[in-house]
Amino acid sequence: MTSLHVLATGPLVTVQDRGRRGLAHLGVARAGALDAPAAALANRLLGNDADAAVLEVVLGGLELRADGGCWVAVTGAGHDHARAEWLSDGATLRVGTPPSGVCTYVAVAGGIAVPPVLGSRSTDTLAWVGPPRVEAGTVLPVGEPQGEPRPLDAPRPARRGPLRVRVGPRADWFADDAIERLCAAPYAVAADSNRIGLRLDGPPIARVRTQELASEGMVLGAVQVPPDGVPIVFLADHPPTGGYPVLAVVEEDDLWQCAQLRPGEQVRFTPARR
Repeated sequence: MTSLHVLATGPLVTVQDRGRRGLAHLGVARAGALDAPAAALANRLLGNDADAAVLEVVLGGLELRADGGCWVAVTGAGHDHARAEWLSDGATLRVGTPPSGVCTYVAVAGGIAVPPVLGSRSTDTLAWVGPPRVEAGTVLPVGEPQGEPRPLDAPRPARRGPLRVRVGPRADWFADDAIERLCAAPYAVAADSNRIGLRLDGPPIARVRTQELASEGMVLGAVQVPPDGVPIVFLADHPPTGGYPVLAVVEEDDLWQCAQLRPGEQVRFTPARR
């Protein structure tokens, strides 16, 4: 069986697929690739099943050696013209620091075949459910290829722009113009952003209700507002419950952009059209 030997990693490398859905009621986060369109493209280029696991690489630094020849594809940050490439037996694949963006995806024909946990091969970095983080010295098994690589893939260009938001379940905890205030000014991405949430710096959103909120279910894309008033956008590894009010929810089709925003870059919100 083909395998990939990890020679080096950067800040964070994890195994991800489409996520661990339907288990939030058990306190298990969804996880899955932060830039879902990029991960899906990598799998399509190789003829993989849509659920095949890939590697999510934060800010590059990954080096892999192939034990057996295999087809690979690299997409996401800095890879706008992705294509399938043959990695010969004993050859090394290096993923450098991308010129822009954060998350790069490395797929292999047959998928990363680590054992699934609760029905998914995704790593949840909140509770560390799923495969452990990928470190130098890790040997990753590769599954049996299911299809032929594609020489070309022309997906619909992903929408870039402000994050579209809909009114959240606790909008009544804020002033009537809170959504307009959220959308009126840009926010800067904070350095402590991660797979759990996109943390922001910018104008605070004032609450009109100050009492404590009992913990309640959270969804992907929830714009939660903690006591300091500066919103957080919940991403793939968000906790299943939370105790701060949710002002808005980001459209799922726009969340991939959060995976590619670096600290200090600006992001804006805009009301979603009905």
